[in-house]
Order: sequence, then C-alpha cells, then structure tokens
Amino acid sequence: MVPRLDAQKIDARDPVTMERLRQGVEDAGFLTVENTELSEADVRAVIESYRRFFRQPEDRKRAVDMARTGSNRGWGAPGTEQVDPEANPDYKQVFDCGFELAADDPLRSENLSVYAENQWPADMPAFRTTIQGYYSKASRVSLKLLRGIAAAIGQPEDYFDAAFSRPMALLRGNFYPERPSWATDRDFGIGAHTDYGCLTLLATDGVPGLEAQSRGGAWVPVEAEPGVFIINFGEMLEMWTAGAVRATPHRVKGTVQERISVPMFFNPNHDTNVAPIGSGRVIRAGDHLKKRFEETYVHLKAG
Repeated sequence: MVPRLDAQKIDARDPVTMERLRQGVEDAGFLTVENTELSEADVRAVIESYRRFFRQPEDRKRAVDMARTGSNRGWGAPGTEQVDPEANPDYKQVFDCGFELAADDPLRSENLSVYAENQWPADMPAFRTTIQGYYSKASRVSLKLLRGIAAAIGQPEDYFDAAFSRPMALLRGNFYPERPSWATDRDFGIGAHTDYGCLTLLATDGVPGLEAQSRGGAWVPVEAEPGVFIINFGEMLEMWTAGAVRATPHRVKGTVQERISVPMFFNPNHDTNVAPIGSGRVIRAGDHLKKRFEETYVHLKAG
C-alpha cells in the first residue's frame, strides 16, 4: 500500500507521520504527499504549459531537439529513450530542463553533460517563465522531503543538505499519447525501470497510467490528482542509505487517454559520494548518472 502523507506534518516531525514515512520509503518505495508549497494551481499551470509545447508542429519542437546537443536538455522525440533494454524504445515525448552552473563555476571547464545549457523555444517566453518558476518551488519541496526522510531513517535531518548546492536536478514534462494501435507487449510509454538518482517528485494531470512493482512482482496502479505528489526514490538514494530507502521498479504502459506528468528528478551535486553510509567506498553521483544516461538516451549510446 502506498501511504498518503501530509507534508506539513512531515515538516513538524509528527511521530505517527514519521513512522508511516519510514515504512513507506523502506517497503513500498512510493509515497503520495499533499499540502506542499506547490498548489493545485501551480501543477495545472505547468501541465498546461507543457501541453501547449507538445501540441506544436514537430518542426517547431525540432528547433530545441536534445539529440543535437549531446546532453538531455530540450525536446526528446518518441523513440529516443529506451529505459528497459528488453523492450522497444519508449513512445512518449519529453521536454527536459535542469540546473545551470554559474558563469565562474570551475565545473564548467569539464563540459559535464549533467550541467548542460537549457534549450528554450524562442517563441514561447511564458513557457520558460512558468517552467523555471515551478522548478524553483519543486527544488525546495524536494529538499524538505529529503530532510524528513533523513530524520525518518535515523540520520541527522540536514544529512543531505550540503549535497544539493548545485544539484543535477532535472525537471521533465512527459507526454504520453493514447496507447498506439500498433503497440505490442514490448511497447510502453516508458518501460519498466528504477529511477537513476535520488528523489523523484511527480505531478500528474490525474489520468491513470503509472504502475509500481510490488515486492511480490505484481504491477500496482499509483495515482494522484493535481496538487498531490507521487514520490519515489532512485538508485542513488538506495545506495546512499544502504538500502534503508527502496528504489522501486515502475512503468507506464499507456491507456486510451493521453497523459502528462511532470517529474522533478532531484539529484545531488556531481561530486557527491553516494556510496553506502559508513562503507568507506566512493561512488560519485555524476559518474553514476552519466553512465545511466548513456545507457538510456539513444543519441548518447556508444556505437
């Protein structure tokens, strides 16, 4: 069962809520959270902004095609990601933006794809304003949730704070069309996968489609109305917490309705060590993320 929690009770460290939070991150690996800084109006506005972008003719979207950049910023066409190597490439479309380094940041000289320059459609200034405003709020909400999770699993509540001064945080708009008539059992809006990073803060338009895999292997629907967020966790956080937080496989097969979702992939600074707490090992967050991107994006795959 996916717990539904109140963000303000998490912030207040309400004992009953904190115990439900601990059980949720450890067992289901999924939560739903309401009463955050992001309102229903914020969510509906960002979803409509993405909808207007995705409804443009393809040639206008091609102007910000990420396949030309060697990174994952801008528009991704159908078939440009393959998260499950046993399935066909995903039939969704996406638009990605993320954290940009300051002009004098020394990491700029390393040309790291995880901090690439964003691409914005030149004729949609309101789109950029809406998306960037949402990005800022989603980052604050995500960090607050991480503080609550740290406390719930017995770590200092500021344990993760220093790792998010220049996060590899990526905001995405996903557009899932109606499931195509030609789709087979190897075709998905997004195939079965675990997220690669730390915490995912997912807003949806309320249309069903997301399924999480239970420990017994069953695929269980996970739904939330606009303004309520689905939270799940990535491979980095599972490693970092030595398994105290679970990265749960999930997928979107697609239905007879189109669907838009907006995940904030809240990932730490490039040089953060995400090896298990106390292990003495070193696993750089940026190295892990780069490897997983290169395994997923068709335009980044070797060969």
